[in-house]
Amino acid sequence: MLPKVIIFDNISLDGRIDGFNIDDELYYSVANEWSLDAVLMSNNTLLEKFRSKNDNKDEDTDYEEEKIDKIDSRPLLVVPDSQGKIRIWNEVLKTHFFRDILVLCSRSTPQEYLDFLEERYIKFMVIGYDEVNLGTALEELNIQFGVKNLRVESGGKLNGLLLRDDLVDEVCVLIYPNLVGGISHDSIYYAPDLKSEEGVIDLKLLKMEKLKNETILLHYRIMKYQF
Repeated sequence: MLPKVIIFDNISLDGRIDGFNIDDELYYSVANEWSLDAVLMSNNTLLEKFRSKNDNKDEDTDYEEEKIDKIDSRPLLVVPDSQGKIRIWNEVLKTHFFRDILVLCSRSTPQEYLDFLEERYIKFMVIGYDEVNLGTALEELNIQFGVKNLRVESGGKLNGLLLRDDLVDEVCVLIYPNLVGGISHDSIYYAPDLKSEEGVIDLKLLKMEKLKNETILLHYRIMKYQF
């Protein structure tokens, strides 16, 4: 059984995901209203949050296996990282935002990286061949970790993979009163162009609310898939 998956993102009025100031406090105040067991975050999003995009060194080697409190209400952090990009797990743990970390790897993940995770007591699962099989990973999250509800915090690429694989239940966006412009293709839904309208995803509006600073919250349920 798959967990309930909610994509939650910030966009400008013209659909950009960058080039404007994002209110993290507002984002997390909304996100924290939901009862969630896990956060699925792309590796690039995590690196950007910790400002380590160009620094993969893991200089802090003082790792200890943490005892997990079964009644800890903090979410599990789940990050696909087949290529072994992230070397800052200790920095992530020190934020105390998450009760534990699970790295999703594939059979193409270098053994050196799997050893790196094991030596630092970072949990990981090998699911998929060249890439992480997200559908199987979500099923295992439910079975092994009891994840029933999950928020996706990511850029468009991971969102696109989940949406095209019919793995998303709801989409929530904060629309900021900004027009950024430009010709880049950044989007919360990055995937190959459709050849017809058959792949368009229909949505049902669940909630619409005006928040602070003219920001609008839109929350939709995905109605059906036509792939």
